[in-house]
Amino acid sequence: MPVANNAVAAIETSEGWSVFSFLGIDSTKLWSGVTTASFRWDLGSPAWRAIEPPPGPGRLAATAQAFDGRIFLFGGYTVAEDGGEQSRPEVDVLDPETGRWTRAAPMPIPVDDAISGVWRDSLIYLVSGWHDSENVAAVQIYDPADDAWMQATPIPGSPVFGHAGGIAGDAIVYIDGARVQAEPRTFVLETSSWQGRIDPAEPTRISWERVPGHPGPGLYCAAAVAVGTRVVFAGESGNPYNYNGIGYDGRQAEPWSGAFAFDAAIGAWSELPAPDTPTMDHCGIVIADGRAFIVGGMTAGQRVTGRVTEIRLRP
Repeated sequence: MPVANNAVAAIETSEGWSVFSFLGIDSTKLWSGVTTASFRWDLGSPAWRAIEPPPGPGRLAATAQAFDGRIFLFGGYTVAEDGGEQSRPEVDVLDPETGRWTRAAPMPIPVDDAISGVWRDSLIYLVSGWHDSENVAAVQIYDPADDAWMQATPIPGSPVFGHAGGIAGDAIVYIDGARVQAEPRTFVLETSSWQGRIDPAEPTRISWERVPGHPGPGLYCAAAVAVGTRVVFAGESGNPYNYNGIGYDGRQAEPWSGAFAFDAAIGAWSELPAPDTPTMDHCGIVIADGRAFIVGGMTAGQRVTGRVTEIRLRP
């Protein structure tokens, strides 16, 4: 099934490594095409298979993380027939061994189009994102051990949605996204790169700093993942757009072909081989058995795809 704006995660199960895709929008690119459809691909298997979707309505712009044998699916937003959008507070938890879903404590500030990452196999961070009618600067921390939330040092830059990033070691790295322009009210590309150092003694304390700009153009909804000390970025568009692939400026958004990484250990950018097919409208890259994959998205002409693209992690 072609799908875009889907949340993705990978986890090692009793059957080996498996890649999961949750929610998103189908090839109609209409409000009615926002789906709950969810799928699983066991590496080495010739095909994906449908799985039980998370409870509730279809959502866009959710984010997922694998943690301690489970997959945590955070937030997203719904789209009504009249075009109304609502950020959702749900945290759905999948046990990949049984295929069963449970609910965790809801987000204090429901967000969509946020970035997420796991820190030291103990906490999951959600950074900025959209909440109903505005971007938020909040950094929210979920503690799976206590099923509880904490608030961390907010981002100092412009609150954004559709930014991309991850957690490499003790560093949160994120880039770009879309910010709100007040007069006239619209959404414009924010071109900036940030790093936040998490204090191991007090994980709610983050020291933020702006870092040099990344290679290539500013990006909206790039795919990203942490790999060791690096955060890898690939694909996307330089024109912020709505879920149908049409920019907020009325122009069609088109995918950018490129990939790069930021090494938080040395504070430097490097370029990576570009994906074979440029895509956009992603909620992340997954790492499975040392391999990196982009699942679905939109290709040129805002065409929703079921393609799975492997990203080369080294020059």
